Amino acid sequence: MKKLLTVQDISCIGQCSITVALPIISAMGMETAILPSAVLSTHTSGFQGFTFKDLTDEMPKIIEHWKKEEITFDSVYTGYIGNSKQFDYILTIVKDMLSVDGLFIVDPVMGDHGKLYPGFDMSFPPEMLKICRQADYIMPNLTEAAFLLGESYKEEYDEKDISNMLQKLSELGAKNVVITGVSFDKSKLGVAYFQGDTKETGFYFRDRIMQNFHGTGDVFGSSLAGALALGNSLEKSCKIAVDFTIDSMNFTMPNKDEHWYGVAFEKAIPNLIEYLK
Repeated sequence: MKKLLTVQDISCIGQCSITVALPIISAMGMETAILPSAVLSTHTSGFQGFTFKDLTDEMPKIIEHWKKEEITFDSVYTGYIGNSKQFDYILTIVKDMLSVDGLFIVDPVMGDHGKLYPGFDMSFPPEMLKICRQADYIMPNLTEAAFLLGESYKEEYDEKDISNMLQKLSELGAKNVVITGVSFDKSKLGVAYFQGDTKETGFYFRDRIMQNFHGTGDVFGSSLAGALALGNSLEKSCKIAVDFTIDSMNFTMPNKDEHWYGVAFEKAIPNLIEYLK
């Protein structure tokens, strides 16, 4: 059985980060190890007065113990990293504990809608770029892609713009690139991807659900990382992840006002297992 390590925060309530990655990737048939970057009482969008405990100082102790136990991983998948000091620890894991043919998958979580998330400043994107350069796959949204490239965020774009952005992100070092939240038609939403070995660009769209939900990026990222780690092609993995994310949103819609803080991905897991078949 393959073993995947995910490095990101634990938001105890809110259906995001590790509380999403662990059940989704486990359901896909992999042993899922975790390295928490921080512990929060809730996620940071919509909740007031949440608690936050940075775990940077614990990471080298955990890694050292793993080395003594000769633990290795088939894949490493990173999500929200709130402290740039942790990037060096992640690269140590990739260098010393990732199997020879293993995958390093990075979701460069740091912003959306043209702005960095609270707690990040302009010194953070160059630090995030350090691990993106080493990655086999990165999956930024349009905002994160712009920050990684040092470009201005654009509300309006066409297929040529996205293809150029994919190419430039690949030239930064990442072998394969997925950009999320892409739309050329207001009724459609999906992803664009660049396959490094073939230099091919592709797109996959579904009908847009006219409702915003927290945590959809983590649902997409976890299912994409899991599908890739299982050996699926980038094209198939993107399709699986988009379809599963849409299913999760659809299951949430009947209860969207009460369940505003996340998506009911748990109800969609049977669909995910079918997609993998």
